[in-house]
Amino acid sequence: MKLLVTGAAGFIGSTFLRVLAEEHPDDKIVVLDKLTYAGRRENLPADTYLQVGAIEDPIAVREAMEGADAVVNFAAESHVDRSIAEQDVFAITHVIGTSVLLDAARELGVSRYLQVSTDEVYGSIDEGSFTERSPLDPSSPYSATKAAGDLLVSAHAHTYGIEAVICRGSNNYGPRQYPEKLIPLMILNALHGDALPVYGDGKQVRNWLYAEDFSRAIDLVLRKGNPGEVYNVGGPDETFNLDVVQRIIEATGASEDLIQYVTDRPGHDRRYSLSSDKVRALGWEPSRDFATGLTETVEWYRANADWWAPIRSGDYRAYYEEHYGLKLG
Repeated sequence: MKLLVTGAAGFIGSTFLRVLAEEHPDDKIVVLDKLTYAGRRENLPADTYLQVGAIEDPIAVREAMEGADAVVNFAAESHVDRSIAEQDVFAITHVIGTSVLLDAARELGVSRYLQVSTDEVYGSIDEGSFTERSPLDPSSPYSATKAAGDLLVSAHAHTYGIEAVICRGSNNYGPRQYPEKLIPLMILNALHGDALPVYGDGKQVRNWLYAEDFSRAIDLVLRKGNPGEVYNVGGPDETFNLDVVQRIIEATGASEDLIQYVTDRPGHDRRYSLSSDKVRALGWEPSRDFATGLTETVEWYRANADWWAPIRSGDYRAYYEEHYGLKLG
């Protein structure tokens, strides 16, 4: 196939490109990416064809999509904390950008469209797991705008007959994740002896999914999923955020004294959990439990200072210090 993959210079998108190179080496890939602070050329495999542009730009989208058999949309603003401070950026990408992509796919006769989404569109769940039939109940500007994009995809499938599918993943982690997210933030802070900021009591529960496993699920749904349907992809383990931090302390040899509790995020969801029965029925299974994946992730960050050093010395430092009220060493 010829695929347009949007937002592929980011964390999960670039992981997906590596899965494609392994599983479908004859596919032709075009990447459309705006190269925001979290989208980096360094994430892309060698020889990737990159067109720099935004999915809300109809001209850029049509140029990149011309001749594509399928579109996989990873393009997103993904940090909940930033959405609370500047929700308009999230609405532009997730709602307007998705609308532009769908219009172009319909007009250019693209045969397949996959929207990459998140468990956060369902909101928080006290017990049990969300299924694809669970109602959407987003809690943050991030998840609300992602839910709006998903609804546009479903509407286009229903109204226009576009062969669109939605793949919703639980909390991803792994190599090349921008260090504003919990796991890479804690790994790098622990390696540097910096404070480990934990929101509230640290008892928020997350369903952790290795990014490569999510990428393989996306590839499977792209090729075998039923048009118009949603597929949830949940990780094999649920863990308290505080337990994640303590595991990282153990893996890095840092001190527990570095843990510093900070004011909880407004509207912080308490627990996420996804049932993966539907995607498992297609043949998907996760390859890594959380203990294995976390060990691999810590070792990747330990061995790849050339990737993260430019981030910690740039705008990220100012953002971190303003957001948490803490200094980086």
